[in-house]
Amino acid sequence: MEGNTGSGGQAGAMPPMNGPDVYAARLIELIHKVRPADPYDIAVAEKNMERLLIRLQQEPSTLQQLRQAILSEFRQTRITSALSDSGIITSRGFIQELGRKMKHKILPDIPPPGDFLHALNRVFYDKDDHIWVSGMAPSLWVTFFDTLGIRVDLADPWLIGQLNASLQTLSTRLSALGLQPEITSPMRGAGQDTVQPFSEQARLVRMYAETTGGSLNASEGQNLLNNLSETLHNCRQSILSIKNHRSVHGTSLAQTYIMVLMEQQIERMFVIVDILDQGGDFLTSRFVQYFTTLVRFENRKNSIRGFLSETFSLLAYQIAEHKGKKGQHYIAQSRNEYIHLFRSSMAGGFIVSFVAIFKNLLGFLPFAPFWKGLVYGVNYATGFVVMDLTHSTLATKQPAYTASTVAQSLDPAKQGGRPDLRNLAITVAGIVRSQTASFAGNLLVVFPLAYLLAWGYHLITGLKIAEGPAADALLLNQHPFRSLSLLYACFTGVFLFLSGLIAGYVENAVVYGRVPERLLAHPTLSVTMKPQRLANLSRFVRRNAGPLSGSIALGFFLGMAGPLGSILAIPFDIRHITISAGNVGIAFYGLDHKVPLGYLLTIISGVLMIGFLNFLVSFSLAFFVAIRSRRIRLREYKEFLGILGKYMRRFPADFFRAPASPRSPEELRS
Repeated sequence: MEGNTGSGGQAGAMPPMNGPDVYAARLIELIHKVRPADPYDIAVAEKNMERLLIRLQQEPSTLQQLRQAILSEFRQTRITSALSDSGIITSRGFIQELGRKMKHKILPDIPPPGDFLHALNRVFYDKDDHIWVSGMAPSLWVTFFDTLGIRVDLADPWLIGQLNASLQTLSTRLSALGLQPEITSPMRGAGQDTVQPFSEQARLVRMYAETTGGSLNASEGQNLLNNLSETLHNCRQSILSIKNHRSVHGTSLAQTYIMVLMEQQIERMFVIVDILDQGGDFLTSRFVQYFTTLVRFENRKNSIRGFLSETFSLLAYQIAEHKGKKGQHYIAQSRNEYIHLFRSSMAGGFIVSFVAIFKNLLGFLPFAPFWKGLVYGVNYATGFVVMDLTHSTLATKQPAYTASTVAQSLDPAKQGGRPDLRNLAITVAGIVRSQTASFAGNLLVVFPLAYLLAWGYHLITGLKIAEGPAADALLLNQHPFRSLSLLYACFTGVFLFLSGLIAGYVENAVVYGRVPERLLAHPTLSVTMKPQRLANLSRFVRRNAGPLSGSIALGFFLGMAGPLGSILAIPFDIRHITISAGNVGIAFYGLDHKVPLGYLLTIISGVLMIGFLNFLVSFSLAFFVAIRSRRIRLREYKEFLGILGKYMRRFPADFFRAPASPRSPEELRS
C-alpha cells in the first residue's frame, strides 16, 4: 500500500507489534497515515481521510484487507469495561484517584487482551488523537464506516448480555452513591426524598435484565427502558438541585467528587439505554458519536489536569459564589452607597496608617527574619481584622470579591438564558467608580495621617521613625523604575487573591459544616452560656468566619513575604498601595520635606501604579477562577466591549461618581 504524502504519519513512531499480527498492523498503519503531525490541524486530518476513502473505493483488495483487519481486531471483544469504566473516575475517593492517575501517567496500565479498550488503545495510541478524531467532520467517519460495511447486530444476545452487564454495574454504583450522606443530607434539607430516584433506577434495571431471560415480553421491556430514562432524568435533576442549594448548604471536596462521579455514571447509562432502545437498528451516525467519545476518554483517562479541573470546578464555583455575595456590598449603585463607601474607605485608611507606623517600628526589633516576619504578620492581620469588625474598607480587598460579582452577571444558569450584557456594563461601571472611591478614601487619609503620626512620635520620643538613609530607602522602595516595586505589587495582588479564596472557602466550610447550628446545640455551651449570648456567637461565626480568615491569611502573607525573600536570598517582597503611601508619608517627614518635587511626584506615581497592579492582578485571577468554575467562554460575548464603550461615551461621569438614581439597562438601548 502506498504511503500518504500528507503530514500524517509524523506524529510519532508507531508502537512495536508483538507477533505476526498482520491485520492489526495494517489497521494501525492506515490510521497512522490519517493522523496529522499537529493534532489541531483538522484540515490536514480531513484531507488525509478523504485520500484514504478515495483509495479504498478505487482498490477493492485494499478495502477487503482493511475490513478483515477491523473484524479481526474487534470481533467478539469484551466491551463491558469500555461502557462501565472508560472515562469514569473511580469511587475510591479524590486522593486515591489522583494518586492512581499520577502513577498511570508515568507507567500506563494495559487493558487485558480481548478487551475492546485494548484494541482501541493499540490503534489510537497517541494521547492527542482525540483532538483530530473529534475535530473531523462526522460525515467523514460515517462515510468511512459505511464504506467498510461494518455493521453491529444490536439484537445479538452476546452484545445484549454485555450491555446489560454494564448497565447493572453502573446502576449498582449509582444507587450506592445516592445513599451517601454527602447526597442525602442536602436533599433532605431541600425537602426531597432521600431514597428516590437513585434506588428506583436500580429496581428498573434489575427488572429490565429479566427481559433477556424471557420473563418479560418486548413491549414490557420497552416500557421499562422509557421509565428508566425518565428516572435517570430525575437523578440528574436531584444532583442539579443539590448544586442550586449550595449557597444555602455549602459544599465540600468529597461532595463535589461524588457528584462528578454520579453525573458521569448517569450519562453513561443514558448511552447504554440509547443503544438498547434502537430496536435492533444500527445508526452509523450514532456509532460515530460513541466512537469519538470513547477515543477521547481513553486518551485522557490519565489526564491529571482534566481531573483536577472537573473536580474543583464545582468547589471553586461555591467559593466564588460566597465571594460574589460580599462583592455586591463593594459596588455603589446610588449616591448614598457611594458616600458610605468613601467614608468607610477613609476609616480603613485611618487604621492602615497605624499599621504602617507599627510596621516600621517593629523593624527596629533585633529579631531573626522568621520572627520578624511573624510579628509583621500579626501587625498586618490585627489591622485587617479591626477593619472587618468596624466595617471599614481596604480598597485592595475589593477586587477578589467584585470579580466574582461580574462572573455572576455572566452566569447563564442564574439568568435563565443569555446574560444581559447591558446590565453587566452597569455593573462594571459601578465597580470602577467604587474602586476609585475606595482608593481615594484610603489615600486621602493614609498619607497625611502617617505624616502626622510620624511627627507625633518625634515630638513624644525625640526620635524619627525613619531619617537619613533609612528614609531615602523608604522612598526608593516605592520608585517605579529604580526598584522592583511593580513586581512586588504583582506578588501582593496574588496574595490578595489567595486571601479572598481562603475567605470564600472558610465561609463555605462554615455553611456546609453547619457550624452556627452546631454551636447553638453544643452540649456544653448551651448550658454554660446565656441563650442570647450563644445566639450572638453563632451569628458572629456565620457572618465573620470567612472575612476574618481571609484577613488573617492576608496579614501573614504580607508580613512573611519580605523576610522569606531575605532567608532565600531572592527578590521577593510585597508592595501594597496603602502601606506604600504610609511609608512615603513617614519618609517625607523624616527627610524634613527636603525631597525634590519631580522625585516626589515620581514616587507618588509609583504608589498609584502599585495600587493599579494590586487591583489588576487580584481582579484578573479572581475573575479567571470565577468564569472557569462556571464554564463561561468570554469569546461568546464579544459584543460586550461595544456596549461598554457606548456606555462610557453616553455617561462618562458614571465611572467616577454614582448617578442620582441607578441606571437601568433600558437607558443603554437608545
